[in-house]
Amino acid sequence: MDSTTGLPTPWTVRWSKSKSLPYYFNPQTSVSQWEPPINTNQDLLKAYMAANYSDRGPLMASEPPAAGKIRCAHLLVKHNQSRRPSSWKDAKITRTKEEAREILEGFEKRIRSGECALADLAVKESDCSSAMKRGDLGYFGKGEMQKEFEDAAFALQPGEMSRPVETASGIHLIERWA
Repeated sequence: MDSTTGLPTPWTVRWSKSKSLPYYFNPQTSVSQWEPPINTNQDLLKAYMAANYSDRGPLMASEPPAAGKIRCAHLLVKHNQSRRPSSWKDAKITRTKEEAREILEGFEKRIRSGECALADLAVKESDCSSAMKRGDLGYFGKGEMQKEFEDAAFALQPGEMSRPVETASGIHLIERWA
């Protein structure tokens, strides 16, 4: 296992120029895939990805975040009481707040068990358009997000994930990357 990336030997992280997303490549077998390979240390991989990748591609060593800003990804499940009950996936969201919470808690359980990563689920399941960027919201500072979201995000340490967080937009899982 690579002690930097958490990937099993000989897997590496590569950058897809066509999709502007990282992917995983095994040079011995020439296999590439979007999901981390089996037996990946998810904690090491999250830290590596947060330190080395941004929504524009690989970070340059000279590109530190702005002072006072953090970087997070999230997975949003909207419900019929959300301020905009529609998404890129569904023109009209009819699920109740309770159903949305149950769905999100199921996602949380899968992520915490190591079955999958928040970023991988966000691509398919998040009701936010940030799904196209694996839930990545980029860097933001205080006063730039809804208060409940901001409070939860700034309370996290890099690599940590929140419990479900309710905002006017819906219910979120938030993962702090940096």
